[in-house]
Amino acid sequence: MCWRLEVTASLSTGGGFLFGGCGLAAAIVALEAATGRNLVWATAQYLSYARPPAVLTVEVTPVVEGRSVTQARAVGRVGEVEVFTVNAALGHRSFEADGSWAERPEVAPPAQAPARQLADRHDNTIMSRVEMRLADARQMDEFDGSPGSGRSAVWARVPGLSTSAAGLGVLGDWVPFGIGQALGGRVGGNSLDNTLRVVRLVPTDWVLLDIRIQGVANGFGHGLVHLWAEDGTLLATASQSAIMRAWSEASPGPSGAGEK
Repeated sequence: MCWRLEVTASLSTGGGFLFGGCGLAAAIVALEAATGRNLVWATAQYLSYARPPAVLTVEVTPVVEGRSVTQARAVGRVGEVEVFTVNAALGHRSFEADGSWAERPEVAPPAQAPARQLADRHDNTIMSRVEMRLADARQMDEFDGSPGSGRSAVWARVPGLSTSAAGLGVLGDWVPFGIGQALGGRVGGNSLDNTLRVVRLVPTDWVLLDIRIQGVANGFGHGLVHLWAEDGTLLATASQSAIMRAWSEASPGPSGAGEK
């Protein structure tokens, strides 16, 4: 079972390659279509780059199919080059108990939060398609080298995109943004992985990205994102590790490839 995705600039980073969250989203769409079940959990390992105008093929292999849960694999390739591998579980089970124990930060609503300022290199990239408002975060020109608390919050939405596991796969790929906020500098990273765990899907216009950086050491950064609906529902959690990279306005290429 194969699907195809045309890799365009509007799905890519400022570094000129497919945004990792878009790759995960494509895999989620393919996995849900192939199995007929909703995503519970998916983890992507990013292995190579897909640059416009490439065509990415996503091949889905159901591995174990149970009465209520399917475990499956999706592999994204450009030609013979494997770009990512996604392992996932999909399904639904009836169970009486439920609950949410994560704590959402107290922040201003989207209408009262300032819009994120983007650099010229973000024109016609995925960054220009995701509308963002800084609920508890600094603008890029406010970085002065002073570290933050390790926690930042951003309201985000993609106009015309309804709440779905695939959409949350895109929005969950924002740990590198939080690394720059935590360090107070123009740094980010290339994602090594992206794990999405879906809790509950409810309709919402904006999603609050509650980004928590756990640590940076040995050239790698690690963190997680809680994704909240406007009504306070915990939609999903995401986690990532990233290769640390510095970037600058003068050098938006490889040194800025993972900057968000």
